[in-house]
Amino acid sequence: MQCIAGIDIGGTKCAVSLGKVSENTVEIIDKIKIKTPTSPEDAIHAMVDRLKELITKHSECKLESIGISCGSPLDSKKGLILSPPNLSNWDSVDILTPFRQEFHVPAAVQNDANACALAEWLWGAGKGCENMIFLTFGTGMGAGLILNNKLYVGTNDMAGEVGHIRLEKEGPVGYHKAGSFEGFCSGGGIAKVSRAAVEEYKTREKHTKILEIQPDIDKITTADVGKAAEEGDDLALQIFRKVGKQLGKGLSILIDTLNPQRIVIGSIFLRQEKLLREPMEAVIAQEALSYNREVCEIVAAGLGEQIGDYAALSVAFNSIRR
Repeated sequence: MQCIAGIDIGGTKCAVSLGKVSENTVEIIDKIKIKTPTSPEDAIHAMVDRLKELITKHSECKLESIGISCGSPLDSKKGLILSPPNLSNWDSVDILTPFRQEFHVPAAVQNDANACALAEWLWGAGKGCENMIFLTFGTGMGAGLILNNKLYVGTNDMAGEVGHIRLEKEGPVGYHKAGSFEGFCSGGGIAKVSRAAVEEYKTREKHTKILEIQPDIDKITTADVGKAAEEGDDLALQIFRKVGKQLGKGLSILIDTLNPQRIVIGSIFLRQEKLLREPMEAVIAQEALSYNREVCEIVAAGLGEQIGDYAALSVAFNSIRR
């Protein structure tokens, strides 16, 4: 049985997955999660050992390739992890050689957004697209780009850093820039917008259900605002309308710049599409060229909340895809 392995390296947790390949599909047959060890050396050793366990357990599997996903920046050609924010002590760590030497199969690495883009393109909402953009819209805002049926990573693996685009002169800080795409459209950004809005409401002695859900303003999260919006809270609905408009601005830039067939959006959009879509589409109708927007479909991630499980496996699959 042909199998591929996926290694997802996070700041707090790592996951090692084994997938069964059948034609152009993959089925996850097993997965192990571990707490990310402090040192890169210990982490790599632990992940190699966990993959050995899975291969021993599933002796019918013939391992074909290994895919690794982690945060940016990295060098996918040299296989180096270059101190991403959630792995700050991983400075120029060679992540591919240990796996290649141990398992004697091809191994490849991509950042999280690129890995998710590949997964959605191969098996999800982007399947069959020649030109597709995937947006993370989670803790941060990043993009993975499929252009002319290939993953586009740029000159030094920094293509798709759309969260750094400035949408307004002033606004919440995201990706070290006030008023950025990430500042408005990310979990952290929405929380900042919400805390400021709730503080203003409180000083005006106006009621919001957000404070019933989370009385401590400094601890308000995007999930709290989402719950309040579901209950019809006026302020929460205002916040999501504002975010939807900024999402429309950011998407309009991408639609006119890259002329994609489809834009696939994960995480927060997946959960709050009904609140975000109308204001998003209204802005796109005003801002994007008609020729471009008419051929571009905007959809939620097809792999849903499981996209993280498939992302690293897609990197493995793409490395041996004919």
